[in-house]
Amino acid sequence: MNPFVSRRQLLQSTSLGSIALASLLHEPAEAGRAPEESPLSQQSPHFPARVKRVIHLFMNGGPSQMDTFDRKPELNRLDGKPLPDSVKKQLQPTQRNRAGNLFGSPFQFKRYGECGLEVSELFPNVARHADDLCVIRSMQGEIANHTPGLLLTNCGHATLPRPSLGSWLLYGLGNESDELPGFVVLCPRGLPTAQSRNWTSAFMPGVYQGTHIDTENTGKQIVANLTRDDVRPGSQRAQLALTQFLNQRHAAQRPGDERLESRIHTMELAFRMQSAGTDAFDLSQEPAHIRELYGETTQGRNMLYARRLAERGVRYIQCYHGGGQPWDNHGSIVRNITRLAKESDQPIAALLTDLKQRGMLDETLVIWGGEMGRTPTVQQVKDPTKVGRDHHIDGYTVWMAGGGVRGGMTYGATDELAMAVTENKVTMPDFHATVLHQLGFNHKRLTYRYSGRDFRLTDVHGRVIDTILNS
Repeated sequence: MNPFVSRRQLLQSTSLGSIALASLLHEPAEAGRAPEESPLSQQSPHFPARVKRVIHLFMNGGPSQMDTFDRKPELNRLDGKPLPDSVKKQLQPTQRNRAGNLFGSPFQFKRYGECGLEVSELFPNVARHADDLCVIRSMQGEIANHTPGLLLTNCGHATLPRPSLGSWLLYGLGNESDELPGFVVLCPRGLPTAQSRNWTSAFMPGVYQGTHIDTENTGKQIVANLTRDDVRPGSQRAQLALTQFLNQRHAAQRPGDERLESRIHTMELAFRMQSAGTDAFDLSQEPAHIRELYGETTQGRNMLYARRLAERGVRYIQCYHGGGQPWDNHGSIVRNITRLAKESDQPIAALLTDLKQRGMLDETLVIWGGEMGRTPTVQQVKDPTKVGRDHHIDGYTVWMAGGGVRGGMTYGATDELAMAVTENKVTMPDFHATVLHQLGFNHKRLTYRYSGRDFRLTDVHGRVIDTILNS
């Protein structure tokens, strides 16, 4: 290979170089690689999809099911009494040693909507959407700790590194937008527990990994380093063309190296994001009544960003409540859950309202929940005014809305103390299989071959929960 190339040859050697050259010569050009060359070109699912995109509202830390969407009158009646030994012995050893007396919910419940769904006073605004909600009260986890719970919820496996749900969607469907990532993670004030493993592409190519954005970035740009003031656009195109030329030349000598291919694709996407990304996160474009609907708060902005990304073609948007595990209320749960619900209730309701009035809710699957629930017992603390609830995986609650899911219904049940599932247990493979089904996939056929084995999100488990889906 001739190491010496002309400027024109250099610019013609890469797709972004073609853009730069066309700009210099005042010729039209297509941005990015041809669709057949892109690992994110749009693909058809196994069968017609009910959903185009997913917005996952992640209450990281684990919200308390009996204080939010699973009313337990008997638990309230037995408030303060010891947990029966017959129940205690069924707990995992760590939980058994920390379990205190039964703790009824201090929050009032009311029935909402034509369906009569019971919702806590913590979520009065979300409750107005009762007829759109499908509340699953019988979720069951595997390991009662945050990192395994987060990985199971996001990646389908509690311990081993596996591609996340968003990565599977990009792999199976491709990206609807040429100018924005197809998988975006919004998390204000840092990272959740397990950090970037929550949105990893694992053994898949890096182009399928989620893009994390701290939506409370104190800098002048929400997306750090998205634009540069010290370089003119024409010069930047030329610089990027040179970089891509060198990358592609390097990759040509190492065929099949997915890391290099991912890097090249990512740089091209980053260049195109300079205008699209700035636009998507510019909330000043929204009319005042929409900003007021969501609220001028961190959670309000998070939900509004999610809607703007959804309408611009982003496949999978995950909104964490905040860095760490804010819903992990081992202590002072009454005060903390009241604050957390107040922060999120109006914005979540606004998102549902906004999607519905724009005609987007039917093709958007909205998911709410955490990686686990909380115990119906008090976690033993010295100060009785600061009681909390421990981790609980044997029966907790999530809800879904839109996306072909039947609204105004509950599915599954736990016992009268909210300790164990008594009806229609839902495992995470079941949940993932159902989400994939709404996106047009048979979860058993959506596979990726790695190290001599065909992997899938649901591993060797999972069933579609047909009962909660519209026919």
